[in-house]
Amino acid sequence: MHVAEKGQGPLILFIHGFPLLWYSWRHQITALASLGYRAVAPDLRGYGDTDAPAEVPSYTCLHLVGDVIALLDAVAADQEKVFVVGHDWGALIAWYLCLFRPDRVKALVNLSVVFNPRNPNMKPLQVFKAVYGDDYYICRFQEPGEIEAEFAQMGTETVLKEFLTYRNPGPLFLPKGKGFGHPPDAQIALPSWLSEEDVKYYASKYEKAGFTGGINYYRNIELNWELLAPWTGAQIKVPVKFIVGDLDLTYNAPGTKDYINKGGFKKAVPLLEEVIVMEGVGHFINEEKPDEVNKHIYNFFQKF
Repeated sequence: MHVAEKGQGPLILFIHGFPLLWYSWRHQITALASLGYRAVAPDLRGYGDTDAPAEVPSYTCLHLVGDVIALLDAVAADQEKVFVVGHDWGALIAWYLCLFRPDRVKALVNLSVVFNPRNPNMKPLQVFKAVYGDDYYICRFQEPGEIEAEFAQMGTETVLKEFLTYRNPGPLFLPKGKGFGHPPDAQIALPSWLSEEDVKYYASKYEKAGFTGGINYYRNIELNWELLAPWTGAQIKVPVKFIVGDLDLTYNAPGTKDYINKGGFKKAVPLLEEVIVMEGVGHFINEEKPDEVNKHIYNFFQKF
């Protein structure tokens, strides 16, 4: 497992999402290290310079949390509990970590993805297909090799730019053979928070490792649902602050705002202390608004 780290003090574990790397936390690592914390950000299983098992079932929630626990045992054996910050898939892994091993987590700041309790009566892929149809990106990711072949035709850098510049609060559709809906030679303008150098760093790692590792997380959504059966009805029992952008596709998913605002989220996460909705901000919140996110992380963790 490849790990970036900086600073000394209480450990903050940063867990990235798709299609990202440790690098998505670069602003947080520098800021929190300067404020007296030890910032640790791995490339997750299947990403960047970390090992990528070939088998699809090697990417379940149990494997991913197992990796995190092994990492903490290696780098923070002297700390019984650590601070955790997650984004996107990293937020899901952080929720699972708190579900399986709350004894290892002091407090959590999660970005973008809420904790959704397991519904024993509904398989998640059936829900996605029923609500969004077969062109929904998670549905398109299911068949091994298929979306990777389309991404290869588009080119690694183009695919990354398409994902990283996505600001439509609606769901992401990837119709077969049509990519993100833009002509192949379309210029993609980068936002102020993302430089060509940033894209080139991501692309250099994805050129080498490919997208399959990260996409395999999505291919285990159904298996995760089965594996999580023992935790049906379980709550997240660690202190949590949740931050999301109001343009994030996750925040605008059907039912999410009501879930957050009408008590469902707090019921599932009883120690949820605060929900921050940042106006005019998209999905890649910690890169788009690093200073604000850094302050939120620091102010929350200072309480403990």
